[in-house]
Amino acid sequence: MTSTAQFRPRRSCLYMPGANPRALEKAKSLTADMLILDLEDAVAPDAKSAARQVISDAVKERAYGTREVVIRINGLDTQWGRDDLNMVVAAGPDGILVPKVISGEQVLEIDNALTEAGAPADLGLWVMIEMPLAILNIQEIAAAAQNSRLTGFVMGTNDLAKEFNAIATADRFAFQVPLALALAAARAYGLVAIDGVYNDIKNEDGLAAECEQGRILGFDGKTLIHPAQLESANRVFSPDPEDIAQAEAVIEAFSLAENQGKGVIKVNGKMTEILHLEQAKRLVAVNAAIKAAS
Repeated sequence: MTSTAQFRPRRSCLYMPGANPRALEKAKSLTADMLILDLEDAVAPDAKSAARQVISDAVKERAYGTREVVIRINGLDTQWGRDDLNMVVAAGPDGILVPKVISGEQVLEIDNALTEAGAPADLGLWVMIEMPLAILNIQEIAAAAQNSRLTGFVMGTNDLAKEFNAIATADRFAFQVPLALALAAARAYGLVAIDGVYNDIKNEDGLAAECEQGRILGFDGKTLIHPAQLESANRVFSPDPEDIAQAEAVIEAFSLAENQGKGVIKVNGKMTEILHLEQAKRLVAVNAAIKAAS
């Protein structure tokens, strides 16, 4: 993964229904870091073809500014998947999101299909992690990034709840293991990890709490289902000013001549190891990317 992709803000990743031209127009003014233009769950079977054209036209306008534009297609095993994929390649968004991926082999098959359709090497490949087999095969799915465009995971917690026959409680107890396993695999192979959606649109406190839980777990951002959820996600997943100040101090301290070659130093009274320098550089880079996109 390139450094640009690694530090691009993904605090808020908003699903937009592909069959709704007005919604796609409104998305041009929203404060989302990523727009996921949806051809799958948000579009009825008899509207798939029309929605495909609507999304294609919208993306080709190149009017979404710095927002990252990703198109979620239908699975390649469906009657719409191949046409969706071909449209994505022709329209040229930043990325493609594929649902219900369950194996590393499937990732490579999707990547090959993109190559055959003429997709550029820098088209981001995102996969939904929403099936029990995806959790059981999560390491091999992530490892496929070594030989493909794979950029990141998007957690599909609604589908996981359905497939696990789980009860979605406020603390998301049923999803702690799947979320942690997906994060471990993503971090092991340098992938971005985006948390699942929060369904109660009017519950701002509940959304903020779940965003905070996701941030604590290590997610880069959260998928959202309504523009009203953007403020909470952007706020919670933005670096804390105090953390930025400490990170900048760590970078400066390690750059001093007297600290060259040292593995542990003291910064603002805190013992700081060389591993904290890498964390500091990442935090500062993320903050700079957020400011650049504002």
